[in-house]
Amino acid sequence: MRALLIYPLFPQTFWSYDKILELVDRKVLLPPLGLITVAAILPQEWEFQLVDRNVREVKESEWEWADIVIFSAMIVQKPDLLAQIKLAKEKGKLVAVGGPYSTSLPEEPKAAGADFLILDEGEITLPMFVEAIEKGATSGTFRATEKPDVTETPVPRYDLLELDAYDSMSVQFSRGCPFQCEFCDIIVLYGRKPRTKEPSQLLKELDFLYELGWRRGIFMVDDNFIGNKRNVKLLLKELKVWQEAHQYPFGFNTEASVDLAADEELMQLMVECGFDAVFLGIETPDEASLELTKKFQNTRSSLAETVDKIIRAGLRPMAGFIIGFDGEKAGAGQRIIDFVEQAAIPTAMFGMLQALPLTALWGRLEKEQRLRDSTRKDINQTTLMNFIPTRPIEDIAQEYIDAFWTLYEPKRYLDRVHRCFLKLGVPPYETPSSLPSWIDLKALAIVVWRQGFKRNTRWQFWHHLFSIIRHNPGVWEHYLTMCAHNEHFLEYRQIVKDEIEAQLIEFQAQEAELQKIKSKSAISQSFGEAKIAS
Repeated sequence: MRALLIYPLFPQTFWSYDKILELVDRKVLLPPLGLITVAAILPQEWEFQLVDRNVREVKESEWEWADIVIFSAMIVQKPDLLAQIKLAKEKGKLVAVGGPYSTSLPEEPKAAGADFLILDEGEITLPMFVEAIEKGATSGTFRATEKPDVTETPVPRYDLLELDAYDSMSVQFSRGCPFQCEFCDIIVLYGRKPRTKEPSQLLKELDFLYELGWRRGIFMVDDNFIGNKRNVKLLLKELKVWQEAHQYPFGFNTEASVDLAADEELMQLMVECGFDAVFLGIETPDEASLELTKKFQNTRSSLAETVDKIIRAGLRPMAGFIIGFDGEKAGAGQRIIDFVEQAAIPTAMFGMLQALPLTALWGRLEKEQRLRDSTRKDINQTTLMNFIPTRPIEDIAQEYIDAFWTLYEPKRYLDRVHRCFLKLGVPPYETPSSLPSWIDLKALAIVVWRQGFKRNTRWQFWHHLFSIIRHNPGVWEHYLTMCAHNEHFLEYRQIVKDEIEAQLIEFQAQEAELQKIKSKSAISQSFGEAKIAS
């Protein structure tokens, strides 16, 4: 079989980082780890070509070459996925689809023309698909009733990627999360019992990347890297030895629950292995909302103190925040601003609450008949809520716009980054010195010119840079990288403002039209009742 693997387009999101990627001559932040894992699980006598449409278009010769086209996508990629399925069918190709979106809403890719639905986790369902193909099947749906043992997962086919297009690589150590947050689909897709690979297994993946010449960052894509703390510590102890032996070729980022701060040994091990940033799902400083959404792990200690411990350990915090929880009081946006500033969190991903398919939140809202629009084109930071909230959606949306705009006001952002990096722990190891590349020098020059000379942030830029060099010199390069991120947020906050305001106008027009229809219906009903009475 000649299998063409296609990864659909992402819309512009918080994580697109277009302006930053332009500076370093790269196109995409992360590669499609799911698809290259699929390629590793499928029979290796098959031939593979992979096209990430976020990097480039599919060539006509690639379409002609393929016996079958395989897609994987998240919900946010839905519009391009459905369009590409239809295009593949127009070209007369067999189409197979998998990934989180298809697993959650299989009827939608099927309606678009997909022949095979390879749902749930591929370690179980891909062999079922291969068996069907070998028997001559031209359609089928394959589902799993259990979770696979990820210690059997092969090394992903990183060799299929156009490596120079990516800023970071992706690896995965675990699947699943032990918590029960109502709005999260991770526990639905991957379960509440974290399953981990063997440490040696992950090191083989790093060996492969090292042999391919990769020498940049790696994102550990686990939805909660510390879900199984015992196994994570076993990995980190071996990873530390590997990093030392290879002179620290990789820096790592990941996602973790806030209880990371309660385990000093774990934080120390992470930093010693080269981890320098962690994404935390904080969601809101409002304890009542955290309890309502069953995010109890965030209520056990002071969130501000938790973030401070993580920073001082040497991990830059990135944090997710949500507005629009049931029972939320007015001013939630301002409370998030105040918390982010108090905790000195440089990167605060912010969005309105969305009900994801199959989650407990989706089920509850469906019973309450509050789901507003389940066919929304995508779900990201520029999407209105897809359900009826307990306070006016106009108020929530305006608070969201104002908060996002305020958080990424350039002067405020630079001040926050400065406060964070003054107390950020320094890596306990040294990497071999090397001359910077021409691309890195060019990117540095552009950032210094824009922020140190051209903009009205120039006084802050120079003051804060020299302050970091003087008081915490071990993190100055990392600090400059975060200054560069301002290039993205400066543009993206305008996109958020414009798109949400446009959707609000559309929403208000629809509501006004609905009210007219209801009024006409009420008048007609009253007239009919009066006629009957007469």
